[in-house]
Amino acid sequence: MTAQRPLDGRAAIVTGASRGIGRSIADELAGAGAHVCVTARDAHDVGEAVAALRARGADAIGVPGDVADPAHLWEVTDRAMTAYGRVDIVVNNAATNQPYGPLMDADPDAWRTAFAVNVEAPLRLVQCAWRAWMSEHGGAVVNVCTEGATHVGPNIGAYNTSKAALLHLTAQLAGELGPLVRVNSVSPGLVRTEMARFVWERAEETVAAGLPTGRIGEPVDVARAVRWLVSDDAEWITGTDLLVDGGTRVRAASPTGDAQAVQRQLRYHFPGA
Repeated sequence: MTAQRPLDGRAAIVTGASRGIGRSIADELAGAGAHVCVTARDAHDVGEAVAALRARGADAIGVPGDVADPAHLWEVTDRAMTAYGRVDIVVNNAATNQPYGPLMDADPDAWRTAFAVNVEAPLRLVQCAWRAWMSEHGGAVVNVCTEGATHVGPNIGAYNTSKAALLHLTAQLAGELGPLVRVNSVSPGLVRTEMARFVWERAEETVAAGLPTGRIGEPVDVARAVRWLVSDDAEWITGTDLLVDGGTRVRAASPTGDAQAVQRQLRYHFPGA
């Protein structure tokens, strides 16, 4: 007899799930028994992610599109409901790091896009899932934020500001949607993703040496945290942000030389998706 898995019979939507953290989250949820609906902008990448999930025996579908488009979010929800008859889990992972640079030079359209993707889209998708299923049956939501959301730093002010807003949105939704729906977030530190390549590729060994864990993160480190938060093992946890940062905030207090410069950069990084 097959052992019961923690997410057997549940259905999940994961955004930005064609690569990096999002793809690893989809894989972890599927491995725990969930049906998974993945979405990302590139149709080819979505197809590859779905094929990989199905190859390991998962029940997965893909819906390519832009999370900044409200119609796409309704389509994703409808497709998941049609395929699985339920939406128990929402993971808002899709994000943009533009505009990059000083805020005084930020293009207003790019600024609005950052908030449309990083803040408005998560809210809209939760609204969709709430109206389609969660308002009557409950569920769990996890928003992927960043360790940098509580800091200031050069060039990624728009990204970190939008993620700070997402942190507050997480707490607000947790208060409004309980007890039926639990809403939490994870805040990764430096993770080996394409979006964060400009940080880790230049000085990975130096950065890793400054962390108590001795290495930078991998997408699966974040995915495992998400899998736990949406499971019944975390049923008394809502409105919280879980740091998955390798000890970034408690790293050695006085690195020297080049390590000190790298550690200053690390505090202002963004993890990517």
